[in-house]
Amino acid sequence: MYSCAMNVLMPLPCAGFDPSEAAVSWKILREHGHEVAFATPTGQPAAADPIMLTGIGLDFWSRVALLRNIKMVGAVLRADRRARAAYAAMRDDPRFQAPLGYSQLRSADFDALLLPGGHAQGMREYLESAQLQHVVAEFFDTDKPVAAICHGVVLAARSISSRTGKSVLHGRRTTALTWALERAAWRLTRRTRWWDRDYYRTYREAQDDPPGYRSVQAEVTRALARTQDFCDVPATDAQHFRKCSGLFRDTPHDARAAFVVRDGNYLSARWPGDVHTFAQAFAALLAGKS
Repeated sequence: MYSCAMNVLMPLPCAGFDPSEAAVSWKILREHGHEVAFATPTGQPAAADPIMLTGIGLDFWSRVALLRNIKMVGAVLRADRRARAAYAAMRDDPRFQAPLGYSQLRSADFDALLLPGGHAQGMREYLESAQLQHVVAEFFDTDKPVAAICHGVVLAARSISSRTGKSVLHGRRTTALTWALERAAWRLTRRTRWWDRDYYRTYREAQDDPPGYRSVQAEVTRALARTQDFCDVPATDAQHFRKCSGLFRDTPHDARAAFVVRDGNYLSARWPGDVHTFAQAFAALLAGKS
């Protein structure tokens, strides 16, 4: 059904998206012959989270001018060299330089949808856009292929089907950024990024919320029909530590660290460490492969 080239929509916020999840996905889809159109709230080109690009700002000494370019934690958490190269190429794409505005979007103009993530505060205008949620719901309601990774799954979870009046993820199986991964990065950078301790949390709990209530996993799970429809790596998986420690990422030729969930025409993944496998699986879905 999807053997020909597809026109894939990739909406982004004005600033703050994860460079790996967007650019690696863009690169792999383009390598498979697909077109990728971009959209932002204003119709102006988007910019990735600079901290995730450079790694500057994640180490204890990052506010000292003479030391800021020395990276330890930043070198581990930032986009790897493949992702940085993909981002540089994506920025030169004419379609990236001339995105549509959210108000111009019609799902009928596209064959498929890819929702990247990111945790910076700039992501809120993407996650909270009623216009964008309406378009996302249209893709699900017409059963077009949709892929979402990390916080992109939150956007899907917030999108309400016109057919059911419930989240488009209600009744589906999905993964997303797990609380274990989100909490580990948050705890680490609360110590090293001491002047901005909540950088890794897009949303923080209110005073009476239980721990993790505003996490990606918790919000997505609340939108599902069953708690068990949120999928994580099984404890029996032979590569469990590699997949769940946050210390390893997949590569174009090594998927051992990745975890991706497919439910019909919907594909989901957890974090940048899954992105090569995620994008390749979406390209396979578009090609009509199993």
